[in-house]
Amino acid sequence: MGKLFLVPTPIGNLEDMTFRAIKVLKEVDCILAEDTRTSGKLLKHFEIATPMQSHHMHNEHKTVENLVKRMQGGETIALISDAGTPAISDPGFLLTRACVENGVEVECLPGATAFVPALVNSGLPNDKFVFEGFLPDKKGRQTRFLALAEETRTMIFYVSPHKLNKTLAEYVQYFGADRPVSVSREISKLHEETVRGTAEEVLKHFEAKPAKGEIVAVVGGKE
Repeated sequence: MGKLFLVPTPIGNLEDMTFRAIKVLKEVDCILAEDTRTSGKLLKHFEIATPMQSHHMHNEHKTVENLVKRMQGGETIALISDAGTPAISDPGFLLTRACVENGVEVECLPGATAFVPALVNSGLPNDKFVFEGFLPDKKGRQTRFLALAEETRTMIFYVSPHKLNKTLAEYVQYFGADRPVSVSREISKLHEETVRGTAEEVLKHFEAKPAKGEIVAVVGGKE
């Protein structure tokens, strides 16, 4: 019986790659990559020559069954996403579930993920929190906001840069202008930045200075 390794990759700074992640990626039979071009640069940097195969949200439904059979036949496979930990707002859940259901061992290595440093860095309570990932674009978005308006735990969102101002305005609308908000962008990269304040203050900041890059927004819960 083979095995599935879920291997986190750096979200920016390549020095965040772990020794163990490199070792596993060199030793497995195959690496499943969200984007083989993006991952190819990472593998080249760490001199990893393991064969790669494309595995992303558009093809994972079709390939899961065959991948499970390959691991049942003895192959060891590693899954990586473009950045961070697989299955956290990235492909990985379907394959992991199929492995668990079919008796294939799964091991997730610890490593980089964007929401943890954003949460810890926010200064907001982190003993209890809820991870929302990306909110729906249209259908269900208002319903989700109305439900979250009563949430007492700290909330974490992934936000696209071109939707940040709209999202911050929705925080003002549904949570109130005075709700504490922390926006972290480009975590671990050269232009890393965290902006903290009320929802209204943070909105005004990014209206004056539009955001670029990968963004995590952390919002205080209802008191």
